[in-house]
Amino acid sequence: MSTSRTTQRSTWRVVDIVIASVIAVASGVVFWAWSASYGLFSLAFTAFPPGTALLTGLWLFPAVLGALIIRKPGAALFCEVLAAVVEALLGTHWGMPVLISGLVQGLGAELVFALFRYRNWNLPVALLAGLGSGLFAGLSEAYVVGSVAEYTEAMKLFHVGATAFSGLVVAGLLSWWITRALARTGALSNLASRRAHLEPAFAVRK
Repeated sequence: MSTSRTTQRSTWRVVDIVIASVIAVASGVVFWAWSASYGLFSLAFTAFPPGTALLTGLWLFPAVLGALIIRKPGAALFCEVLAAVVEALLGTHWGMPVLISGLVQGLGAELVFALFRYRNWNLPVALLAGLGSGLFAGLSEAYVVGSVAEYTEAMKLFHVGATAFSGLVVAGLLSWWITRALARTGALSNLASRRAHLEPAFAVRK
């Protein structure tokens, strides 16, 4: 019986694939719009460029939101990567490297949900997933792909920390709140997250 329940929780249904795809495509459009306006908002950080990392959260939220709504293994990675693909297809000045970014950011969130065996979808786990996505993104940009290669070591560390914080707040907290709000309207009635608005914020399932 326990094995059967575990399999059921892990198996993707058609409705899961459809909703995850809708989340990802809509997020990809948001990505594209945010990329187009990023230059304007980044002007606020002209005096200290690493501060722009605080704006990164809007590129991280599909991973956490998708996982919280679909509640299946792979949902975070699927939504983040597909959103990046949509952004790339729509055209972005970041170019094709956004696909690598999507993979890294989605993996950061996915590993957190996997750590909790895809059983806990509470606020602390959502925050950790957002933090993980931001941490992976920041480390990748600072030390792997070198998109902030001109920064000093201290600036790189600030960039990583600020990206992780942005992920925690925007991707983590905001996605958790949106999931509960959607569940309250009945929009998630066919999904495992349909009762998310009734779940205690700090509930833990063993």
